[in-house]
Amino acid sequence: MHARQSSLILAFCAALAAPAAALAQDVPAATPVDDPKARRIVEEADRIRFPAEGFQVEVSIVSTGKDKAPDERKYRVLSKGNENTIVMITEPATERGQILLMKGRELWVFLPNISQPVRLSLAQRLTGQVANGDLARANFAGDYYAQVLRTETIEGANYDVLELNAVDRSVTYQRVVYWVRQGSSAPYRAEFYSASNRLLKTCVYEKFESMAGKMRPTRIVMEDALRSGEQSVLDYSAMKLRELPDKMFTKDYLKKLE
Repeated sequence: MHARQSSLILAFCAALAAPAAALAQDVPAATPVDDPKARRIVEEADRIRFPAEGFQVEVSIVSTGKDKAPDERKYRVLSKGNENTIVMITEPATERGQILLMKGRELWVFLPNISQPVRLSLAQRLTGQVANGDLARANFAGDYYAQVLRTETIEGANYDVLELNAVDRSVTYQRVVYWVRQGSSAPYRAEFYSASNRLLKTCVYEKFESMAGKMRPTRIVMEDALRSGEQSVLDYSAMKLRELPDKMFTKDYLKKLE
């Protein structure tokens, strides 16, 4: 009798445990909600960061860290509509001629001595704290579902605090918390998270100046959240609107660029 009761109890416990085990499996999460108000805020902030039209801009990146000499690199970025971008390395001289091509969320690197392009990830590190996608693709509105978390007042200014969740795993970061100033739609700060919700790095948008017809942040400071004291400073200059034909953003055309 006791043995039978024990068997029944074990069977009952197993039945209770089965749903819990199923829940513990890697079940796909529900699609995040895309709030119309949040999407509008993100779209407006995207237009503040970079023009929607074709443009060219020079970018200098200085990376520093503990017990490391500063590392400076320079790039020329040609971009059209957030879906097509060319990143040309201009310094150091030893890497000049290397070109990144982004179409949609696909990214390739072209090397002078290699005939075939190499496929890269947007999340892969480019230099210092800067990922490939930070320079090649700055399309938050196209890459994330957006929700308003709250509002905050910082030094007398009001900000919308947004949560951005990746539309898929191909984007640069899986989750972003994003501060946008009310009224001007100016980006202020962002926190970037991994798929496991670990804070990877933070960035602050600074030094707003008139470029290509709008007041835009000309400096972005990225700090590593995992290694204290490591940061990269991106300075943008000489931005200008430019007619960029679609044929430029093809593998065959890149060999014509200088």
